[in-house]
Amino acid sequence: MVYFAIEFVPMEPIKSIVEYVKLAEENGFQYTWITDHYNNRDVYATLTTLALNTVKIKLGTGVTNPYTRSVAQTAASIATIDELSNGRAVLGIGPGDKATFEGLGISWVKPVKAITEAVSVIRKLLAGEKVEFKGEVIKISGARLSFKPKASIPIYIGAQGPLMLKTAGQIGDGVLINASHPEDFKYAVSQIRSGAEEAGRSISSIDVAAYAAFSVDEDREKALKAAKIVVAFIVAGSPETVLQRHAISIESAKAVSDFLKKGDFKAASKAVTDDMMSAFSISGSPQDCIKRIEELLKTGVTQIVVGSPIGPDKKTSIKLIGEKILPLFQ
Repeated sequence: MVYFAIEFVPMEPIKSIVEYVKLAEENGFQYTWITDHYNNRDVYATLTTLALNTVKIKLGTGVTNPYTRSVAQTAASIATIDELSNGRAVLGIGPGDKATFEGLGISWVKPVKAITEAVSVIRKLLAGEKVEFKGEVIKISGARLSFKPKASIPIYIGAQGPLMLKTAGQIGDGVLINASHPEDFKYAVSQIRSGAEEAGRSISSIDVAAYAAFSVDEDREKALKAAKIVVAFIVAGSPETVLQRHAISIESAKAVSDFLKKGDFKAASKAVTDDMMSAFSISGSPQDCIKRIEELLKTGVTQIVVGSPIGPDKKTSIKLIGEKILPLFQ
């Protein structure tokens, strides 16, 4: 069984996000993930509005972190979403972006330990326990929620590096991985499996989600054009090991990065190569996207997250996915 999800960064008005998610729900998507960045609309306000305007699609943070919010507040917030949605909440949590925290004056310390401790504390709080916890990063002195979800809320770990991937295998109900290429998932799944085995778990109990840059249109070139600026930012932020895995030269990646630093997005898009598009996106015609999804499923991926840009026109692309892609995998 493969699940299909859709991701939104709440840069647009929440009313627009609601329209997109309702359309995704109507077209067979099973999950939606909403990003949590301080400079966009609030993730929980967005999820609240979605909970009140949808019926069956699962609603998750994609992802929050244990630094900008207290883990007790995170537990209360996601439990509230679960109540409002009649049990459809899922929690995505990851270490976040170091550069963002530095801009906020927040120390990004021991990310793997922070996630391990946060997940442990959040689970205890959601279970109705009074929590005393003195960890290396998280410290709680007698916190307790006055309400709890009717059922367990699944917790997904946002992971990239080997240690975080292993940790996700040890403690996560699912793992959200920002990648689009089978080679990245062959590596990632091996790390998740290793962590799961160390914890005496089976990887079959873990939902492995490909959090992909996705762009689809009947006109292949339009789809590719829409994805290029997204891929440019991914290239600029990719470590050398990932670039080398996809045979992308450091020089070509630097050229893209330099244009972005100058704010020349048009030049950055032009500097994105076909190899970069293949490595860092699922894009093109429905047939192109189907082929890549099939490749990903063979590596152990169990959830496809349709991330930005979705396509040259979001509503058209959502309908296209619902009509021509999802039915082949149900």
